[in-house]
Parts: sequence; C-alpha cells; structure tokens
Amino acid sequence: MPAVVYGRQAKPQNLEISSKEITDLIHRSVSENVLVDLSVENDPRSKRLALVQEIQHHPLNGKVLHVDLHEVAENEKVTVMVPVETVGEAAGVKTGGGVLDHVLFKLKVRSLPKDLPEQIIVDVTNLELGKAIHLGEIKAPTGTEILGDKNIPVVSVALPRAEEEVAAAATTEVVSAGDVEMIKEKKDEGEEGAAPAKGEKDAGKGGEKAFAKGAEKGAEKGSAKAPEKGAAPVPAKAGDKKAPQGGTERKK
Repeated sequence: MPAVVYGRQAKPQNLEISSKEITDLIHRSVSENVLVDLSVENDPRSKRLALVQEIQHHPLNGKVLHVDLHEVAENEKVTVMVPVETVGEAAGVKTGGGVLDHVLFKLKVRSLPKDLPEQIIVDVTNLELGKAIHLGEIKAPTGTEILGDKNIPVVSVALPRAEEEVAAAATTEVVSAGDVEMIKEKKDEGEEGAAPAKGEKDAGKGGEKAFAKGAEKGAEKGSAKAPEKGAAPVPAKAGDKKAPQGGTERKK
C-alpha cells in the first residue's frame, strides 16, 4: 500500500509498504501511537525510526488505504496524544450511586521515542461522589512529561443526569418564588410610601380651597337666614312648597 515518511531528518519520501505487516501491527497495538523500525531498500540509512502519524481507512470495509509516518530521532523528544484508561471501581459509583465521567480521553505527553507510553492508567478506586482527579494528580510514566493545565479534571464521579436536572429545577423554583415575593413587597412599599405627584398636590390644594370657600358661603347663608333669638317667625306665603326656616312657635 502507499505510504509517506517525513520529518526533520530528510525530505518527504513516498514509499510502498506491506499491507499485511502494517495491518497486523495496528491490530496488535493497544494505542494509536505506534513506533516502527523502518528499513528502506537502496537507502543510505539502513534503519530509520518513525511514528505512525495517520492511517486512512476505506469507509465501507475498513481496509487500510494509506499510512503517514513521522520520522524521529532517538535522542529527540516528541509530543503526542496518549489515551487515558481507568482501572478499579470508583467508591462514588459503588456506594454513592454516581456515574464515572471521563472529561479527557487523551493527554498530551512529551518524551523520547523509546519512553512513549501506549496509554496512561488512572486508578479511580478511591474516587468519591462529587470528586475529581485532576491533571496534576496523575503520575506520569518514567521519562514522560504530561503537558497542560494541572487544574483540569480528567476523571470525575457525578450524580446521574436525571437527578441533577431535578435538583436544579427544585432550586430554580425556590429562588424564583422568593424573587417574586421580594419584588412584590418592594413594589407595595414603594406604592405606600411614594410621594404624590405635582398635579396631585395642586389638585389637593384646589380641593381644600374649594371646600373652605363653600363652607364660608354656607355659613354666611345660614347666618343670614337664621332668625334672631326671640323674633317671631316669618309667615309663609301661599303657594310656597317649603316652610320658612327657623321653626314654629310653641304654645305653653
């Protein structure tokens, strides 16, 4: 099958490799990072070291169609992505009813080609519910450096998604009810304690003045029509519907 090899050591070179050999090598490998000893006919360098960089498969039958090889030096550190595998049963899953959540499936590592790990193993036996194993807590294999932010979680134990949604909905309902009640209370306080508008003040003053003026007129009218003490009542004229003010004289 066709292949290509490239790197810092030499210019890119097109190759033909045995389909059976590369297929068997891929199937036997645990990781995607496969280090191969490459021997090229009629090449001045009898032995070359290369990493399998990319493999192209047939979309229907999965047959290998093309391979990219990245040539590296034995004393040159390389940076690759290595898969993460967990071992053990987490305590939060076993006793707490949680779910093991893989946050990162691959880690970026740097090392010499001979020290490249096929995978990084993480023991989750003591991982409790709501806890996580961060990048800085993972022990790197000998001769390997794990790159990245040390505070990033790699594996965690969380509640099942259905329980998380129910808990979040309950919290939202309680908070929303409190907010509505608080807003209503503040609104009522604002209505009770609000100062009257300018128009309302003027209207109130006008009403007071009108009331006072009417009271004065009523008092004057009443005093004018009220009979003096001891005076004889005014006789009513014929056809008058109303009796004169002042009341009637009593006989002893």
